[in-house]
Amino acid sequence: MNVIYAIIDFLLPFEAFEWTFMKNALLAILLLTPLLALLGTMAVNQQMAFFSDALGHSALTGIGLGVVLGVSSDLLAMLVFGVVWALLICRIKQTGATSTDTVISVFSSTSVAAGLLILSRGGGFAKYSSLLVGDVLAVTAQDLLWLLVALIAGIILWAVMYNRLLMASISPSLARTRGVRVQLVECAFVVLVAVAVMLSIKWVGVMLINALLILPAAAARNVARSSRQHALISVIIALVCGFAGLVSSYAWDTTVGAAIVLWAAGCYFISLGLRRFIR
Repeated sequence: MNVIYAIIDFLLPFEAFEWTFMKNALLAILLLTPLLALLGTMAVNQQMAFFSDALGHSALTGIGLGVVLGVSSDLLAMLVFGVVWALLICRIKQTGATSTDTVISVFSSTSVAAGLLILSRGGGFAKYSSLLVGDVLAVTAQDLLWLLVALIAGIILWAVMYNRLLMASISPSLARTRGVRVQLVECAFVVLVAVAVMLSIKWVGVMLINALLILPAAAARNVARSSRQHALISVIIALVCGFAGLVSSYAWDTTVGAAIVLWAAGCYFISLGLRRFIR
């Protein structure tokens, strides 16, 4: 880590990055934002923009159930419940019994209510309130290792699934004729998003995870001319906004996650203006 810190000192000789916690936060952002941006492109293509919101809310329920069942690791409780919740959403969506946005809304509201109900017993929610907005400045060197593993695994799985998932989103019947197991691919995708969201909640926060996942992808879609451009531009926007948000939050003494989201929102509105000139 000392070598990496030395590189940051050389490339960014500014007051903000004299602190170790700022260096760790920068590295966390460089690891988190590309993964969320790539997954965001698939969520936008699948018209599941609020899916990560439902998963983010389910983190509260996962922790609550973990407390009730005596699970010592909050992350493990969130991961298990998040994956199960994601698969339930996917299964109900595939039945066609109701629209996707309705299914996601029902699961989102149910999970946040259940989580708040469990965690607020006896006035104990205060110690979990940090999950709502996250704190990327609390990232440790050990956390960075897990984020690196998640990024590498996420990129590999994204590369394997992207074409199949894109085909399934455009025409499920055509995808089936090409040998794509549509339901299996969709379930694998939601599990991947669930894991990424649960790993990010601690630093991004329940209230901001959906925006950070969707805004870069939505902005990129306005200006991209191909799926490859969509992914690349989404990652670039996420990285730029992540860095800008970290620096501006230090200068203004504000929450990092909110600053990143506002930068991403600015990019989205700019992309709307550029859309008419590019396409």
